[in-house]
Amino acid sequence: MDVREPAYQALANRLRGEIADGLYRDGVRLPTEAELAVTHGVSRQTVRRAFHDLVSEGIVHRVPGRGTFASETTGRYLRQLGSIEDLMNLSTDTTMEIVSPMRRQVDIEAASRLRLDTDLLYAVSFRRLHDGVPFVYTTVYLPEVVGKAVVAAPELAAGASSTYTMIGLIEPHLAMPIVQADQSITVSSAPDAAASAVGCEPGHPMLRVDRLYSNEIDEPTELAISYFLPEHYTYRVTLRRR
Repeated sequence: MDVREPAYQALANRLRGEIADGLYRDGVRLPTEAELAVTHGVSRQTVRRAFHDLVSEGIVHRVPGRGTFASETTGRYLRQLGSIEDLMNLSTDTTMEIVSPMRRQVDIEAASRLRLDTDLLYAVSFRRLHDGVPFVYTTVYLPEVVGKAVVAAPELAAGASSTYTMIGLIEPHLAMPIVQADQSITVSSAPDAAASAVGCEPGHPMLRVDRLYSNEIDEPTELAISYFLPEHYTYRVTLRRR
């Protein structure tokens, strides 16, 4: 375990890795709190906190009287979202690979959604991978003033691979930060480009997620259209009452 991080986080990370490797599939029970405490030389309170984090993420579930088990969604990339910061943190455990580099083009529909007074904008397409497995294909559309600022970025060149997010790349060039993302989720057939990028057949059912990012004066600064491969992705969001 990494002594630089809290013991419960280190234990939770160890268990995540073992679950991802299939150690507890097919109904195999995870070790008990007492067993894990002895094995890893930590307190039962530390184990309990680690289990709490894994349960809240949906990675494991607890059955009273029986124990703790890996959830059926094991093997998919899971991201719990609740803020713009969560979206930016995609860079912590995924890789962005450019499929089609940033280019200036005409797109009437995207320009309309960005509320532009011209049909010209910039667009870039990429896929994201988790542990080397592609799970989403995304096209990002930017207003000209934003696109021009990042078009020469090496992270957006053809074939480039990095741990950046588009928000992280463009925000230093914005007059005002992104504060809102309006999102819609639908089921869609895989377009040819998306199918090729994530390794599925054209027309394969995919989860389409459209996000329109805006600044504090409700001015759109980015439109992202993503096609997620459901076999390798789980979407989770937390809703709270104000």
